[in-house]
Formats: sequence, C-alpha cells, structure tokens
Amino acid sequence: MNTKHMEAGGYIRQLLCDGNIKSLFRGVRRGTTAAILATTMIVGAGLDVQAAGTLRIGLQASDIPLPNGQTDQGSEGMRFIGYTLFEALVAYDLSSSDKPVTLVPGLATSWSVDEADKTKWTFKLREGVKFHDGSTFDAAAVVWNLDKILNPDAAQYDEKQAGQGRGRIPTIASYTAVDDYTVEITTKTADALIPFEIAWIVMSSPTQWEAVGNSWDAFLNDPSGTGPFKLEAYVPRERAELVPNPDYWNTDRIPDLDKVVLYPVPDESARVAGIRSGQLDWIEAPPADALESLQDAGFTISSNVYPHVWPWHLSRLEGSPWNDIKVRKAANLAIDREGMKSLLNGMMLPAKGMVPPTSDWFGSPEFEVKYDLEAARALMAEAGHSKDNPINVKAIISPSGGGQMQPILMNEFIQQNLAEIGINVEFDVRDWNALISNWRAGAKDATTNGAMSTNSSYFSQDPFTALMRHVDSRLVAPNGTNWGYYSNPEADALIDTIRTEFDPAKQLEAIQALHEIYVDEALFLFVAHDVAPRAMAPNVKGFVQAQNWFQDITPVTVE
Repeated sequence: MNTKHMEAGGYIRQLLCDGNIKSLFRGVRRGTTAAILATTMIVGAGLDVQAAGTLRIGLQASDIPLPNGQTDQGSEGMRFIGYTLFEALVAYDLSSSDKPVTLVPGLATSWSVDEADKTKWTFKLREGVKFHDGSTFDAAAVVWNLDKILNPDAAQYDEKQAGQGRGRIPTIASYTAVDDYTVEITTKTADALIPFEIAWIVMSSPTQWEAVGNSWDAFLNDPSGTGPFKLEAYVPRERAELVPNPDYWNTDRIPDLDKVVLYPVPDESARVAGIRSGQLDWIEAPPADALESLQDAGFTISSNVYPHVWPWHLSRLEGSPWNDIKVRKAANLAIDREGMKSLLNGMMLPAKGMVPPTSDWFGSPEFEVKYDLEAARALMAEAGHSKDNPINVKAIISPSGGGQMQPILMNEFIQQNLAEIGINVEFDVRDWNALISNWRAGAKDATTNGAMSTNSSYFSQDPFTALMRHVDSRLVAPNGTNWGYYSNPEADALIDTIRTEFDPAKQLEAIQALHEIYVDEALFLFVAHDVAPRAMAPNVKGFVQAQNWFQDITPVTVE
C-alpha cells in the first residue's frame, strides 16, 4: 500500500474509521487480524470475575511471545516471558527508577576473565536453584542451553531459539562444565563484553524438554525455567497466564500477585478501550492523544528514560539511494523532531545519533543532526534531486512492537517531512515478528522485497547492542544483524578495539570514535529516543519503572 500522500496519522485513523483494520496488516498471517479484533473485547467471557491479585496486561505484540526460553516478539517478549519464566547467568538490577541499570548476578554468582588468557571466562553458578519441574540447575544445564542455540548437531538444537540468541553471543567458541557449579566459556578473541552478551541467554530445563518427548513444540505448552513466574496456560494469539513460582530461589522476589495474564493487543485503540472498560489493568505504549484523558480518568501514566533509539536502518546495497551521503544527511536534516515530539504529547527525546548527547559514548561528531529544511534541500540539489526530481524509496515498518512507540503515526510524519525535500516514501507495513525476521535475514534476503530501509527500535544499553552489531562488516546475515551490509575497515578496527580492550578509558575512546562515524556519515536516519509510556489502572500498585527495556513485575500488586 502506498500511503505517501496521506497526512500524518491519517492512515491509521482512516483504517479504524472505515472498519478496515485488515488493510493495515496486509500480508500478515490471518490469525493476527483475528487477534486484533478479538482484543477489542479482550476475550470478555470469563474475565469479569478475577482473583483479587490478577494483573491483566495488554501487549503491543501481535502474538504471545513463545515460552520456549529464547523467546520471540523482540524486547517485549523478553520483558514479559523471557525474564519472567526464565533467567540468564547475568541479570539486570531493575529495582530503581532514578539510576541507570547495571549488571548483577543472576544464575551465576560471579564471573571473571583469566588475566593470562583473556579469551577464557569463568562463571560460578548459584547453588540450590531448581527449574519449575523440580530438576536441578547446574553447569550441565548451562552447557545444554548453549548447545540448543550454538550446536546444530545437538539433539536439543532449536533453529527458532538459535535465531533469537546466536547473534547475541557472536564470539563464543566453546564452553565446558568444569564441575557441577562452574562453567568455562572460551571466546574466539578477547571479548570484554561477554557479561553483557551472556545476559541475553536464558536457561530452559533439559529434564522438562526430555519429559515432553524431546520436542520444543510440546515444551511450549508445559515449559520450565527458573524464573519467579511459571506458565499456567498458553493460547497462541490469545493469552498467556503466569502464576508465582513459590519455590523461587530469591525469596525477596517471589511475586505477591495471584496471576498475570498477557494479551496480544497490537492496535493501540484496542489497548486503550481495554483499560478504559476494565478488561485490562496495564497497557504498553498508550497513544499520545489518549494520555491526558487517561490521566484525567484516574489512570496512572508511567514513563522513564531508557537506552533506546528509534531510527531507520538504511540499506547500503548497490543501487540504494542511501549510498549517497548527501541524501543521508539531507534526510536527517529534514525531520522536524520537535514537531514529532509535540505530536507524541512530549513522550520522546529528539535523536542526534544512536545515543543522546548526554551519553559518555556520544563523542564529538562534526555533523549536527537537527531540523534545517533549507540545508536539506541544498544537499538534495547537490545530489541532483528535488521535489520535481524526487527519489523513490520503500521502507519496511511495523504497526506495533516492543519499543516501536507509535510507528504508524511517526512514520507518516517522516514521510511528510521527506516529501518536502524530494524523497517519496512507500511503506511496506509488516507484523513486528515479520519485520524482525527480515532484519535478521538482512537486506539481501528475498523477503526485503525491494525495500531500502527498515525501522526497528534498538537497544543502546551496551556497546555491542548500541553500536557494534549494526555496522560490523563481519556480522552480516547469518552471522549477525548488520542488515544494511555497511562495510568500513575503520569501523571494524574500532569494533575490535572495543571488544578486546579491558582498559575502560581506552575502550571509551574507541566507542566515542565509532559513534562519531555513525553521526558524521549519517549512517542511519536518527529520529527519536523513547520514554516508554505505559498506562495502569489506579489499583495497580508497586511498579517501579527502571531505566531499561526490561521491567520487574514481581513487586506489583492489584488491590
């Protein structure tokens, strides 16, 4: 569908008013649209009477994240399934709203690198931890879980989970159980970022996988992790029901709730309708135009800064108009970010790079990302283009998804801004999971279907996820997520320094230099940093919104 001439916000409103929501999800699996329509009622039967401590959450995702371990549905999947049912060796301290999140011990109590051989890491595991099925968590379970995503010859290898987790730990070469509670991981080269990377890899129960017939499909209906919640019910495209794990190893984090029910509600209007009608207690990413009225009606709006950037990731394949630096810079100068902020009711920070200027990683780039329409038009003229001689580009976007903010509204705003300088945009609107699958497959994949950019919200909470993985020429598909096939020996050399340098000051210099390349070469279309608004019913208590993509729902209660 070509929407390049519609006013900002008009596309989604027209579809809703016409009752033609299916058009928004053209090409998405049939069950997704059914889920959207069903969620306007939030499966009302049986939900009017709930236990006093039941928390009902409306997700942005179009489906329930897979409860297999390395779940899908991006950050939202990890937030509500990956880190609630399962856990990693290294965890995040999500207990505070007023300080940056740091790494803390999870299923490992400590980790260290060998001073004589910095390719060797030792993880000491927490003793006394049980999976939900009662089996013991130990070093053999860690090796089994690494095999499930890194060893295609292992019986438990799962391509779905490998696709989610393999790119997070690209330098791991081997791993072994030294004893029952010690694991040694060896990397291909020295890698100072291993603690950040291993925090992504969660542990599923080997015993339970065997008990359900050595089948990951069967495991979905009766999964077993070590997390503070257990799965009671899983109905794809409809709901997941989580209940507390009374035997959880960290007694301070045993949930007080009786139950958490997750619903996939990708349409923002349906989420708002659900919380207003009392069918939901918590919704992710309420639309900007609903925030004031929700607050006036007594709902709590929670938000906070967190390491996030919402850009367009540009293709650098032969024939892409984004190969011209003048076009890339012009596009960055054409976006009225303050206007977009007003459109979002203040719920964003304008982006000047992959990280905010307040970040230690920002450096001192020469090019300033700002709104300067005259300069943008001048650059386009130098490139041989104008409104009378435009460039036509196709952009992959999604209607919803974890960290995606208000993607239709925002992308239509960008579309309108870019048209003013002679860049005409056609949207390829895809389900969030479909967009992520293409992002992992890379711009050369047939599923890209001629698109020249993809719009995915990105983490920026460690150097690898913030900067390195997007531009490392060695991390093109299937090795990683350099979607656009960018290649620059200078960037690769800085990436090697960041990864292998254990001196914090020298590592910081390399991080800053890499970010300067991002900005000075206008590698991405830098748009916004999210502040993660979510709305909650007034009887939802105890939530502390950490400065992170992930959140701890164990302290939450429903009065």
